[in-house]
Amino acid sequence: MSNSTTDRAVEHIIITLDRLPLAVYREMVAHLRQVDGVKADLLPQTATDFDYLQSQVGGLRVEYPLSEDGKIKVKEILAYYENKYSS
Repeated sequence: MSNSTTDRAVEHIIITLDRLPLAVYREMVAHLRQVDGVKADLLPQTATDFDYLQSQVGGLRVEYPLSEDGKIKVKEILAYYENKYSS
């Protein structure tokens, strides 16, 4: 579901769920942005061929602080969506 890299005081993750609807991605962004210091943005779809079952979004990029509290909150939010929507 995700790839991560670490900078100085923040961690970056890219989340992709191929068939997740745009509305759910937007909900995730709104939910994640409620955590102090978190930046979350939608990534554009890069597929060249249209597939009705494929998500309209290429993924989600999340940047969050390495503080223990921030990491825990972000991981809890991501776990909720992963449990609810991954197959």
